[in-house]
Formats: sequence, C-alpha cells, structure tokens
Amino acid sequence: MLYDAVRTLGRHLGRALYRPRVEGLEHIPASGPVVLAANHLSFCDSVVIPLVVPRRIRFLAKAEYFTGSGPKGRISRATFTALGAVPVERGSGGGALEALDVGLRRLKDGGVFSLYPEGTRSPDGRLYRGRTGVAHLALTSGAPVVPVGLCGTERIQPIGTRVPRIAPVTVRFGAPLDFSSGYGHLKTGRARRMVTDEVMAAIQRLTGQEQAGVYNDRNGE
Repeated sequence: MLYDAVRTLGRHLGRALYRPRVEGLEHIPASGPVVLAANHLSFCDSVVIPLVVPRRIRFLAKAEYFTGSGPKGRISRATFTALGAVPVERGSGGGALEALDVGLRRLKDGGVFSLYPEGTRSPDGRLYRGRTGVAHLALTSGAPVVPVGLCGTERIQPIGTRVPRIAPVTVRFGAPLDFSSGYGHLKTGRARRMVTDEVMAAIQRLTGQEQAGVYNDRNGE
C-alpha cells in the first residue's frame, strides 16, 4: 500500500542521511489502541514519527499542508496523505473537534493516533503548555498515552528556512501512561487539565526542555 511504500522509502533515506537515534520503542504496545503525544519542534516531526514507529499511525497536521499550490503543494499533500495525516483548521474549534473524532474512531478500531498537545511547533525550543485534546482522547477511549520526546529536529529545518539540513535526531518514547481509571470523581474540565499536565511533564522528562508555562499562540506552523 502507499503508506507502506512511503514509509519504507522514507525509513531507508532517513537512516542513511540522519541516522536517527531511537530509544524506548518497546514502550509502544504491539497491538491495541494507543495515543502518541509528542513535543513539536519542526515541520519534519510529522515525518520522523511515522518513519520510526513500526505500527501504522494517523496524526493531526495543519490544513495548509493539504491546500498548497504548485509542485511543492502537490508533494506536501501527497506525502502527508500517504503518511496518514488528518488535516485540521488552525484556530477552528469545530475543525479541531472533527479531527479528534477521527482520532477516537482510530482508537476505537485499535489503532495508533498521534498528536502534539502544544498545538503548534515551538518558536524558541521551549515546551509550551499542552491543550487538553490529548486528555479528551485518553479519557474517552481509555487508551494509554505514550509520551514522545523529539530532540534535534529543529536543526533540520529551522523556522524560516526552506531547505532541510543534515542534523542528528533523537526520538525517545516513554512508558505508557494509563488514565483509564481514577478520574471519575473529578469534573471533566479538571480531569482533562490534570491528565494533560501529566502528559506534558512526561514529555519534558524525555526532552529536558525548558517549560514556557504558557500556551503557544503563535500563528505559524
């Protein structure tokens, strides 16, 4: 299938060019639903994760990756579609909810769904406060959350550059976090906030990033 072909080609190219260091891959269950929650440093994060995870992934990606024109737009659209991306309109509450519904269906079917709780990539390398979509997925589906720490991807394509560079990359997967019980006594909003903060703390332990303590509201990637 197209996903497998793109993933196989990308894996060979990625290993040859970047020699990514992958740690903790054994934390991803071999079967059953799982949410992957990662920090977001670069455009290429959405390519790196599907290439190193052995299971098929669906993940959220901004709608602009699917609407570009010209050869670059066609390549972006084909690549992200092949890798299993779900387009989401930035700043659209309805679009975000629809994308999360896709994630819930994926989890219900026993699949893997990945997202960036920060919402958009970090402009300065710090780890920003997580939005509660990841908690919604975990609490609604009962699926475990595997935190993902990406290190070095910001050097491949720094903000404002168009041509990717060669730089070392490390991808760390943490132990699964189980939120399937223990939150029923809390109001929904509070439970989602607590779960999200726990996920972000786990990501921070994997990356060592400075915590910004605020949401990332940058109107960029």
